[in-house]
Amino acid sequence: MQPAVRMKTRLAIFCAIIAAGLSLRAFGPGLGLPFCFVKYGGSILWATMVYFLLGLTAGDGLRRSIAAGAMLIAIAVELFRLYHTPWLDAFRLTPPGALLLGRVFSLWNIVAYACGVALGVAIDPGAIKGAPPLPCGGCCGGRVPAPRDYTGSDI
Repeated sequence: MQPAVRMKTRLAIFCAIIAAGLSLRAFGPGLGLPFCFVKYGGSILWATMVYFLLGLTAGDGLRRSIAAGAMLIAIAVELFRLYHTPWLDAFRLTPPGALLLGRVFSLWNIVAYACGVALGVAIDPGAIKGAPPLPCGGCCGGRVPAPRDYTGSDI
């Protein structure tokens, strides 16, 4: 997939995830969906959104690097919930504060974030289906130098 097409696809997925997450939070309880599905489904979608946000900024970055960055951000945001000041707690009580930062620390959210990042990796258009594995295991982003000819002519 061409880089420009991949970025447009990532942007479309990013926007669709935001719409799905907001819809889940707004309409999920009214549809009779279980609380756990709404709460952790939103956390899964939030982490998937973070993955695609980083994917948009990373360009041709490796999915593994994007996933690691998304998990670091998700864990940092979750740990940030342990920090309390009056102004920050007031912001957390607003809808944007609740959506961006959340309100209460929970290890289960970290599990949901890991699922969300895994979902992002699974649906990322940067994945080339059917491509053979790189000889280096992907550690260099596919920029493996060409093998040299060691027949003795340049020794």
